[in-house]
Amino acid sequence: QVQLVESGGGLVQAGGSLRLSCAASGRTISNYGMGWFRQAPGKEREFVAAITRDSYTYYADFVKGRFTISRANAKNTVYLQMNSLKPEDTAVYFCAARVAYIGIYASKDNYDYWGQGTQVTVSS
Repeated sequence: QVQLVESGGGLVQAGGSLRLSCAASGRTISNYGMGWFRQAPGKEREFVAAITRDSYTYYADFVKGRFTISRANAKNTVYLQMNSLKPEDTAVYFCAARVAYIGIYASKDNYDYWGQGTQVTVSS
Protein backbone atom coordinates (compact mmCIF):
# COMPACT_ATOMS: atom_id res chain seq x y z
CA GLN A 1 0.00 0.00 0.00
CA VAL A 2 1.08 3.53 -0.76
CA GLN A 3 -0.25 6.49 1.20
CA LEU A 4 -0.14 9.89 -0.49
CA VAL A 5 -0.47 13.26 1.20
CA GLU A 6 -0.69 16.48 -0.78
CA SER A 7 0.32 19.88 0.54
CA GLY A 8 1.09 23.36 -0.74
CA GLY A 9 -2.34 24.46 -1.84
CA GLY A 10 -3.81 27.79 -0.92
CA LEU A 11 -5.14 31.10 -2.15
CA VAL A 12 -3.14 33.00 -4.76
CA GLN A 13 -3.81 35.87 -7.13
CA ALA A 14 -3.98 35.37 -10.85
CA GLY A 15 -0.50 35.31 -12.32
CA GLY A 16 0.99 33.93 -9.13
CA SER A 17 2.67 30.62 -8.38
CA LEU A 18 2.30 27.67 -6.06
CA ARG A 19 4.25 24.47 -5.61
CA LEU A 20 2.30 21.40 -4.62
CA SER A 21 3.99 18.48 -2.92
CA CYS A 22 2.89 14.88 -2.72
CA ALA A 23 4.62 12.93 0.03
CA ALA A 24 4.40 9.16 -0.21
CA SER A 25 4.75 6.61 2.55
CA GLY A 26 4.41 2.88 2.85
CA ARG A 27 6.53 2.10 -0.18
CA THR A 28 9.14 3.84 -2.23
CA ILE A 29 7.68 5.54 -5.27
CA SER A 30 10.75 5.07 -7.44
CA ASN A 31 9.01 2.25 -9.34
CA TYR A 32 5.68 4.05 -9.65
CA GLY A 33 4.32 6.40 -12.21
CA MET A 34 2.90 9.51 -10.56
CA GLY A 35 0.20 11.89 -11.66
CA TRP A 36 -1.64 15.04 -10.70
CA PHE A 37 -5.33 15.48 -11.36
CA ARG A 38 -7.76 18.20 -10.41
CA GLN A 39 -11.45 18.53 -9.81
CA ALA A 40 -13.44 21.73 -9.80
CA PRO A 41 -16.92 21.92 -8.25
CA GLY A 42 -19.49 20.23 -10.46
CA LYS A 43 -16.88 18.94 -12.88
CA GLU A 44 -15.19 15.64 -13.58
CA ARG A 45 -11.73 14.94 -12.24
CA GLU A 46 -9.29 15.79 -15.01
CA PHE A 47 -5.71 15.02 -15.82
CA VAL A 48 -3.08 17.70 -15.21
CA ALA A 49 0.36 16.10 -15.44
CA ALA A 50 2.18 12.81 -15.00
CA ILE A 51 5.71 11.55 -14.67
CA THR A 52 6.85 8.02 -15.38
CA ARG A 53 9.24 6.08 -13.17
CA ASP A 54 12.05 7.07 -15.55
CA SER A 55 10.96 10.73 -15.45
CA TYR A 56 9.25 11.06 -18.82
CA THR A 57 6.55 13.69 -18.44
CA TYR A 58 3.06 14.26 -19.83
CA TYR A 59 0.94 17.39 -19.56
CA ALA A 60 -2.61 18.42 -20.29
CA ASP A 61 -2.69 21.01 -23.06
CA PHE A 62 -4.12 23.66 -20.76
CA VAL A 63 -1.07 23.60 -18.45
CA LYS A 64 1.75 23.20 -20.94
CA GLY A 65 4.35 25.88 -20.42
CA ARG A 66 2.89 26.87 -17.02
CA PHE A 67 3.11 23.75 -14.84
CA THR A 68 6.05 21.42 -14.24
CA ILE A 69 5.93 18.01 -12.63
CA SER A 70 9.02 16.55 -11.04
CA ARG A 71 9.97 13.81 -8.66
CA ALA A 72 12.54 13.40 -5.88
CA ASN A 73 12.73 9.69 -5.26
CA ALA A 74 15.19 10.13 -2.40
CA LYS A 75 12.51 12.14 -0.61
CA ASN A 76 9.67 9.91 -1.82
CA THR A 77 7.99 13.07 -3.06
CA VAL A 78 6.49 14.40 -6.26
CA TYR A 79 6.03 18.08 -7.00
CA LEU A 80 3.83 20.21 -9.21
CA GLN A 81 5.20 23.69 -9.82
CA MET A 82 2.38 25.91 -11.01
CA ASN A 83 3.18 29.29 -12.54
CA SER A 84 1.04 31.93 -14.26
CA LEU A 85 -2.01 30.67 -12.43
CA LYS A 86 -5.45 31.53 -13.75
CA PRO A 87 -8.84 31.62 -12.00
CA GLU A 88 -9.85 28.58 -14.06
CA ASP A 89 -7.07 26.61 -12.34
CA THR A 90 -9.13 26.73 -9.14
CA ALA A 91 -9.80 23.16 -8.04
CA VAL A 92 -8.88 20.46 -5.60
CA TYR A 93 -5.62 18.92 -6.78
CA PHE A 94 -5.03 15.21 -6.25
CA CYS A 95 -1.85 13.19 -6.39
CA ALA A 96 -2.00 9.62 -7.65
CA ALA A 97 0.35 6.67 -8.09
CA ARG A 98 0.26 3.82 -10.56
CA VAL A 99 2.07 0.51 -10.73
CA ALA A 100 1.75 -0.21 -14.42
CA TYR A 101 4.28 1.42 -16.75
CA ILE A 102 2.31 0.81 -19.91
CA GLY A 103 -1.03 2.53 -20.38
CA ILE A 104 -2.53 5.96 -20.75
CA TYR A 105 -1.12 8.25 -18.08
CA ALA A 106 -3.93 10.75 -18.57
CA SER A 107 -6.62 8.28 -17.51
CA LYS A 108 -7.56 8.36 -13.85
CA ASP A 109 -8.69 4.74 -14.17
CA ASN A 110 -5.04 3.67 -14.56
CA TYR A 111 -3.99 4.85 -11.10
CA ASP A 112 -3.93 2.62 -8.07
CA TYR A 113 -3.51 5.01 -5.14
CA TRP A 114 -4.86 8.49 -4.46
CA GLY A 115 -4.29 11.25 -1.97
CA GLN A 116 -7.02 13.26 -0.29
CA GLY A 117 -6.36 16.42 -2.28
CA THR A 118 -5.33 19.99 -1.62
CA GLN A 119 -7.38 23.07 -2.48
CA VAL A 120 -5.99 25.63 -4.90
CA THR A 121 -7.92 28.86 -5.29
CA VAL A 122 -6.86 31.51 -7.78
CA SER A 123 -8.47 34.91 -7.43
CA SER A 124 -8.91 37.32 -10.32
